[in-house]
Amino acid sequence: MPVLLQSTLKGADLIHRGKVRDTYDLGDSLLIVASDRISAFDVIMENGIPDKGRILTQMSNYWFRKLSEVCPHHLQVTDDEQIRQRVPGWDESLAGRSVIVTKAQPLTIECVARGYIAGSLFKDYRREGGQTHGLDLPDGLLDGSRLSEPIFTPATKATEGHDENIGFREAVDRVGREVAETAREWTLELYRRAADHSATVGLLLADTKFEFGLTEDGLVWIDEALTPDSSRYWEASQWKPGGPQPSFDKQFVRDYLETLAWDKRPPGPRLPDDVVEKTKQKYLEAFRRVTGHELPAR
Repeated sequence: MPVLLQSTLKGADLIHRGKVRDTYDLGDSLLIVASDRISAFDVIMENGIPDKGRILTQMSNYWFRKLSEVCPHHLQVTDDEQIRQRVPGWDESLAGRSVIVTKAQPLTIECVARGYIAGSLFKDYRREGGQTHGLDLPDGLLDGSRLSEPIFTPATKATEGHDENIGFREAVDRVGREVAETAREWTLELYRRAADHSATVGLLLADTKFEFGLTEDGLVWIDEALTPDSSRYWEASQWKPGGPQPSFDKQFVRDYLETLAWDKRPPGPRLPDDVVEKTKQKYLEAFRRVTGHELPAR
């Protein structure tokens, strides 16, 4: 099955190639193409995950539409035929993984909502205690513990290395109080609604990351929406605080990489076929359960 590691489009200018997405300038809007690249520990692996970009795109489109009542988003065109008509040089390799979106200036913070403590926040909590980043977390939380209510934990956007959790006060310093308060309000409401929906299909949405950007019309939700790349989905029936949870994200890849004598610096190693296939199936299961649909055929 073909894997798209890098898009090539002669009909528009490439302005950014990220860990997963390639962004092209269409003049009054942007074309975003989600590749099949996969990264871990901020390093892109040598090979990708078949259909990953299509899964991420279709899952994002689902959530953008479902949660459009909460806040405006950047999505304009998702239909392949309409995109083909607007983008010279577009071809079938980009089908199902391309969207045309509104231009926006991304905020300099990432907006994270957490209903459970895990990952980097649990490490900070274990090292610094419940007041880390200006939070007021109780003593005795375990890795994977449910929080009494969802919390907003913004983070920096590191150009190199890892993003770092920051407090709300620093977020205000970076983007201004009005924008920070709106981003916090939207982040928590998006999370609550998505977590409620996920629970109906037996998934716990442990945490998720949102991006927002400024346009002429104000703040909008951009980038991706509640995908396995930006969110921790756990199997609700197997949830047990005190360690890693059965999940539907790239944790499977991270766990494999931890078994290697690799220094977590570029270039990323090649993933074996069984890790690639199992990762694809985890992404697919998350998509099926969340959306209630199969991934459209190529």
